[in-house]
Amino acid sequence: MFFQSKTPKVICIGSCSQDIFFPSDEYVVYDTPEDITSKQKAAFEIGGKFRVPDRYEAIGGVAANVSIGLARLGVVSACYTHIGRDRLGDWVLRELEKESVLTQLVQRESGIKTDLSAIVVLAKSGDRIIFHNRDANERLRVDEKKLMRAEWIFMSALNGDWKANIAKVVSCLDRSSIRFAINPGQHNLKDDPKLLSSLIARADMVALNKDEAIELLANETTIDRSRLDDERFLLESILAKGARCVGMTDGVRGAWATDGTDFLFAPIHTLGPVVDSTGAGDAFSSGFLAGRVHSASLRESLAMGMLNSGGVVTRYGTIDGLQTETSCRNLLGEVEVSTF
Repeated sequence: MFFQSKTPKVICIGSCSQDIFFPSDEYVVYDTPEDITSKQKAAFEIGGKFRVPDRYEAIGGVAANVSIGLARLGVVSACYTHIGRDRLGDWVLRELEKESVLTQLVQRESGIKTDLSAIVVLAKSGDRIIFHNRDANERLRVDEKKLMRAEWIFMSALNGDWKANIAKVVSCLDRSSIRFAINPGQHNLKDDPKLLSSLIARADMVALNKDEAIELLANETTIDRSRLDDERFLLESILAKGARCVGMTDGVRGAWATDGTDFLFAPIHTLGPVVDSTGAGDAFSSGFLAGRVHSASLRESLAMGMLNSGGVVTRYGTIDGLQTETSCRNLLGEVEVSTF
């Protein structure tokens, strides 16, 4: 692993947890096309008891996943999160340090539980359903002074007193030349879409999935709701809010990106059979952001995002399958990117 200084280039603010994965093929999928943000559902028998062939444990949470993805791609990153002073918290800290993520911003607190997620993986497709318990991350308190030395801030979904934490981030941006990247969480979008919209205007990079893009725009009275399924319209609308660059994913359909000059599309580029899609979005975010941090072109940044997500989906968890600088450089030309 490359040498890291004590000053992070990117600080990733948000959640960190342990994820436990349970693969299952004992379910039925049915379509709900009338639900624009949830077009498919999975059903299990009520009262059923299901045996899983194996289980898997891995570090999770958007801030942890993205900071690790950045570190593997040569970007010195720090994870700004909150964990318990318990055995699970010790494990989380070791996992971050093993990946060369800086941990001086990890907050620890006695008497609380480090966050835990149970993830049912739909084995026929690699899709997943996540059940999560948030205790530690509800207590995250951002200190803006600790953000000042970074070149970038990446902010994902926040819990607890999340508006106060956003105010600290905004104050830091007001007082510095730090660049800002955001992956807006759906529950934050639902709670206060206007506040999230104001953050998009500050963003040098926005990474989100199509459902989040629709959620961001759906409540605006001036939006033509009949066009919310149109990827070009979604990207243009987010740019109109002030974002400088947008990367948007939509599962097996691929991803789109724009910087206002180019509008690009890349189909999925899996590096093996798909077993678990849990970390695909975070992997895309870290690859796409690493490209922007390294001053790569939009085309290269999109390809980096697709390689990262295409590797992660071949393994259980959100970390195995993430690309390194070398593997990314060797595979970059294989990703199909086109204008649209």
